[in-house]
Amino acid sequence: MVIFMTKENAPLGDIQISKQAIATIAFQAVESSYGVVGLASKNIADELVQAIVKDPTHGIDVEYKNKEINIDIYVIVEYGTRITTVAASAANTVRYQVEKSLGVPVNEINVHVQGLRISDGEK
Repeated sequence: MVIFMTKENAPLGDIQISKQAIATIAFQAVESSYGVVGLASKNIADELVQAIVKDPTHGIDVEYKNKEINIDIYVIVEYGTRITTVAASAANTVRYQVEKSLGVPVNEINVHVQGLRISDGEK
């Protein structure tokens, strides 16, 4: 089910952007952020769904209210990095990519650190 978050009238027709499209842009941006080693589920139910359905926007929630975009990101951070720096960097990268791609301002980005992971090279 695709829920359209915004609809714009253009001279040649309507433009509709789904929450999943925004989540995909955010997913790609956060995956490339410094110190982020993966995305996580926000709860056990989402973890079970992800195991069955392999959602490409796993770990990203998009909400659209009153013409404002709010994004929640659930990440796993590299052990040994400064968590606040990683979270701020991820939020800034996502904000930049979403605003650049859609031309719509992002109201709020919340980064939830769900865990830490030690990379294979540091064991």
